[in-house]
Amino acid sequence: MIRGYGECLSHFTIIKGGSMRKSSDSASVSTEKFRSEISEEDVIAFLRAHPDFLAHHPDVVAEMVAPGRWSGDGVIDMQKFLIDRRSGEMDQLRDAAQDVIETSRSNMSVQTRTHAAVLSLIATECWEDLLRVVTQDWPLLLDVDVVTLSFEKDLSKFANMKQLETRVLPLNFIDTMIGGEQEMDLASNFDDDGTIFSAAAGLVRSAALARIRIGGNWPIGLLALGTRDDGFYPGQGTELISFLCRALESTLARVLKKGLV
Repeated sequence: MIRGYGECLSHFTIIKGGSMRKSSDSASVSTEKFRSEISEEDVIAFLRAHPDFLAHHPDVVAEMVAPGRWSGDGVIDMQKFLIDRRSGEMDQLRDAAQDVIETSRSNMSVQTRTHAAVLSLIATECWEDLLRVVTQDWPLLLDVDVVTLSFEKDLSKFANMKQLETRVLPLNFIDTMIGGEQEMDLASNFDDDGTIFSAAAGLVRSAALARIRIGGNWPIGLLALGTRDDGFYPGQGTELISFLCRALESTLARVLKKGLV
């Protein structure tokens, strides 16, 4: 017995004389009506008249049950069992391959966005340009909701941070947030009182926090990227964010060296 024969002829209707034609108004005929009017003999006759039907509709074959080689009590068809198991394994492999493809596409997109963000730094000529690129252009380029650049308050090293419109953090704040020996931290369900993301603190749900080291007399900085979804989470790869931070450090050093701050 062929299972699912109603689906095989879901695009056809019976007309007078037993012949069949492709329906132009199949939506008006229910599946139950097809099953009640079409017999197994009709299905067999149709398949014999259209031997390439299953080739054009492989999804129908996948839903059918293959006949066993033997019948009778106490007889187990191991071949059918192996075929069914192999079919399940193929489905799992197909799903895994699709996951790999989607992950690769996502990684390629993130890499392209990171490269674009780094290229935007190259064009900066002064502190105002750099701050505008980081806080205004990077959210669009990196597909995040907010980006901030802050530095710890250390008047003994740099007394003019306020004049540069730079966000100032309390001393040792970065060690507290990231950890004394860590360069970066990814957090989901991020809670900020406004110290890092200011007015956007209530919007941010996940965040990436990275330490910025310029050297010289400049204090330790913090690059913070925030999203309103689960864009960042512990265990996520940080290579591209690290690359972004190194590029930012190099640009900051260049701006300082030219005396453009």
